[in-house]
Amino acid sequence: MAGNSALATNLKFSAIAESPAIAAFDSAPSLVPPRDLRPLGQILIEDDAVDPANLLRALVMRQRQSARLGEILLSNGWVDERALIRALCRQWRTTTIDLVATPPDTRLIDMVGAGLCLAEGIVPWRQIGGVTFVATARPDAFDALRARLPQGLGDLRMLLCSENAVREALLSTRRIALIRHAELRVPAQLSCRTRDERRVGRIALAIGAVGAAALLLAPIAVIAVLTFWAVLTLLASMVLKALSFHAILRDRAEARGLELAIASGRAIPSEMKAPLPLISVMVPLFAEADIADRLIGRLARLDYPRELMDILIVVEETDRVTCGALEGVALPRWMRVIKVPDGPVQTKPRALNYALNFCRGQIVGVWDAEDRPEPDQLHKVARGFHFAAPDVACLQGVLDYYNPRTNWLARAFTIEYAAWFRGTLAGAAALRLVVPLGGTTLFFRRELLENAGGWDAWNVTEDADLGVRLARHGYRTEMLDTVTHEEANCRLIPWVKQRSRWLKGFAMTWGVHMRDPQALWRDLGPRRFIGLQVQLAASVSQYLLAPVLWSFWLLSLGLPHPMRDLLEGRLGGHAVPALFGLFVASELLNMAVAAWATRGSDHRHLWPWVPTMHLYFPLGCLAAWKAIYEVVRRPFYWDKTQHGLYDTVPDEAPAAPPQQQDATAPAPRQVPLIGSIG
Repeated sequence: MAGNSALATNLKFSAIAESPAIAAFDSAPSLVPPRDLRPLGQILIEDDAVDPANLLRALVMRQRQSARLGEILLSNGWVDERALIRALCRQWRTTTIDLVATPPDTRLIDMVGAGLCLAEGIVPWRQIGGVTFVATARPDAFDALRARLPQGLGDLRMLLCSENAVREALLSTRRIALIRHAELRVPAQLSCRTRDERRVGRIALAIGAVGAAALLLAPIAVIAVLTFWAVLTLLASMVLKALSFHAILRDRAEARGLELAIASGRAIPSEMKAPLPLISVMVPLFAEADIADRLIGRLARLDYPRELMDILIVVEETDRVTCGALEGVALPRWMRVIKVPDGPVQTKPRALNYALNFCRGQIVGVWDAEDRPEPDQLHKVARGFHFAAPDVACLQGVLDYYNPRTNWLARAFTIEYAAWFRGTLAGAAALRLVVPLGGTTLFFRRELLENAGGWDAWNVTEDADLGVRLARHGYRTEMLDTVTHEEANCRLIPWVKQRSRWLKGFAMTWGVHMRDPQALWRDLGPRRFIGLQVQLAASVSQYLLAPVLWSFWLLSLGLPHPMRDLLEGRLGGHAVPALFGLFVASELLNMAVAAWATRGSDHRHLWPWVPTMHLYFPLGCLAAWKAIYEVVRRPFYWDKTQHGLYDTVPDEAPAAPPQQQDATAPAPRQVPLIGSIG
């Protein structure tokens, strides 16, 4: 029986090796068929596979884009994929391979690495007579890739296949390895997955017991310690916010000068222009029943060239709601669905790590399911990275909300986020501190993102954690002048759940990176290390200890307070006025930043609501204590926020397919084509 199986295998290999192209290579491994020097376009014309007018359009577009001619023709529907493959076979003097009928050798894939294969669009297929046959979807890049492949492959010969065939072949053979890599991508010492649950439980129990005993034995001393820490963190947060605000105003003044220089033509020499890059954007979805059509419509409004857009809709394969909603939906060529295999956790960062393998662009972004990015956003991303310093790994856009008039909670949420993105994050970037990233409208240089380890699949605030690790690797984040609109969370219980997840992630991120404070100090330096303590530890402390500070308003009403004797007696008569002065200064600073952040015409209607923010932040106290409970009991639980409940603003009609541009040119204004989706 074994002999028959071996004979069948040998016969199969013999049949494969006797195909005309492969047999020629096998008989003369040093002989490489000469490439047909005729341009691809000429071969397509001779095959009557493309209209000459469309070919001319594609050639003009290619001059301003980092895209292959075949991809431009396919994206615009000007050539059939099979006709293109036939023409490429003639041009490169090779043949196609059916990776389904003749699956690749998995040992060769492991030798190269499934991640590299996906990134470069190749599949090491077979090794015959000292020659390794490699199927590729990008023949023009094959020679440059040779040096990156292992020497053990020996002499390399190229075969052709489609991009989709590459993905399917790798998924069918190395799917489990890819998802395990997504879960374990971040080093253990920097990941939440290595938490000792029992140890955390014992520590929490010990802290609770000691705290209860201390309150019984020395309540005044405990309240004094908590008050000191609450006041210290409040003061530190105020100082950081004031410095950030000053840095933002300084940078805006410098930016206005640069804009004037650009307008006068003195700042951007023509030789600094560059072709537009291919940009991949991942859009993770979970339990979204009716988002598909609206998502396609919103993204179709982008005026970036379609052949340079690579949109990945990332869904869990066990998510029947979303998978069912996507079934039967006709996606444009520039959008595709990536299904994430089941595993021990189902989190957004795990899904992003897995989908990152399938991104084609060297610039990688993230949008949320309900996002409405500005039409020219990808143009701004291209220009931003073109002029950014080499150490800039991330460009963070601004998140805004399209339903602030729904109720008071929506108004307060919009004000808070305007101050967060336009004030806090922008200030951290201006001061070159750690930027705790937002979860959407993020764009990365892929190489630097991968160097930093991608996302921690076990962290429920993966964006903030990634911001810390980027800084630890010496990379910077800059703010991008572009806005993405989302739906404001305007229901009380979902708001508390969402905020508790964020605060839980902040606490866990701080705990992970403080496992080795000396290493963190060494990686960040003193200034950024201290700033990180204020950004993470102090912010969570402020929410947790807010009742301690609120209790001092009893003094203003003449009511008894445990700290009255200490403040008015031992610390002198100036302690109480100083404390109230600090409270008032903090509120005034918060109001000033919020008013400045909402000064635009779209948000000016929120100004009357800015003074009510001191009634909004107490909600965070409930979320903070829920977060601390979950840090101990449910550290990896992802409290999903439901979207689409107040999606009352109609989506605009999608834009027409964009014209080609360079990375430094301003984006054109498009006239919507009613009924088109690009």
